[in-house]
Amino acid sequence: MKRFMTIILSVTLVFGLAACGRSESPSAGSDAKVGTWKTAQTIQPFFYQEFAGADDTVEVLPFTNPGDMKTALLAGSLDMCGTTIVTAITAASKGEPVVLVGGLSNKCSALAVAKDSDIQSAADLKGKKIAYVPGTMHHLLLLEVLTNNGIDPETDVVLIRIDFFDMGQALAQGTVDAFYSGEPYPSMAVAGGYGRILLYPDDNEGFGIINSAMMTTKQQVEENPELIQKLVTAHVKATEALNADREKWMEKSIEFGTERQVMEVALDNIQLFWDIDEAYINSVKNLAQRMLEQGLITEIPDVEAMFDLHFIENAGRGL
Repeated sequence: MKRFMTIILSVTLVFGLAACGRSESPSAGSDAKVGTWKTAQTIQPFFYQEFAGADDTVEVLPFTNPGDMKTALLAGSLDMCGTTIVTAITAASKGEPVVLVGGLSNKCSALAVAKDSDIQSAADLKGKKIAYVPGTMHHLLLLEVLTNNGIDPETDVVLIRIDFFDMGQALAQGTVDAFYSGEPYPSMAVAGGYGRILLYPDDNEGFGIINSAMMTTKQQVEENPELIQKLVTAHVKATEALNADREKWMEKSIEFGTERQVMEVALDNIQLFWDIDEAYINSVKNLAQRMLEQGLITEIPDVEAMFDLHFIENAGRGL
């Protein structure tokens, strides 16, 4: 009987230890789905696989707008995705369980005017027709420019809603005098010979040059922290690699359908990044305040609670 009990205890101990080893193994392979846009400023996820573990698989799913991407994330169809900061603030203000875990890109926007226009400074925009897309980061940047120069957006200019894809044509045809848009459209106007850049976002403005970040959900952070850490680590390494190799960044961006001559201009107005500091979070707070003032949100979320920075802190130590 004693021999029988000894065998049972031995077998139980062996299988118990084996089970513990499996649950804590950091080398177990993982499958992840990440959403982003096919643009030069949101390009890093397309390089995650290069920096993933040998047994890890990262599927990158391209989207055309941040709203659909956020919906897929909250539905559980994505593990992580890119997001505009405007989208993240809007989601958080509605109580949606989103978490920002790393930076994606800064700058990326510009105010373009016709090449031969008499507009030489922001003050010259008074009385002009300006194309914009309501509720976007570019809309808010435009409003900052106008109000900072004593121009009333409602009475001193004519704001015309035009899709980003059509802004260049509208400028070339004289339908509008200017447009505020994300890349590559301002650079396309320059490369096409019909436009020039009046100004880029200013880091000294209320919310500066912030643009986009990587986002996941509270559930993922709580239930799959190892997976999120793997993705954030790959993101950090991909960002560092692209910043160190402009041609690698350039070649992949061209694959998305934008000509090299346009990208030569656009890349100078794009800052790929991953680290988030206190100054960045303060800029997000300023942006949230502007969104409230413009009626884009009804209340300001807890901006500090939107961030979980321990993943990038861990990844940064491994560089």
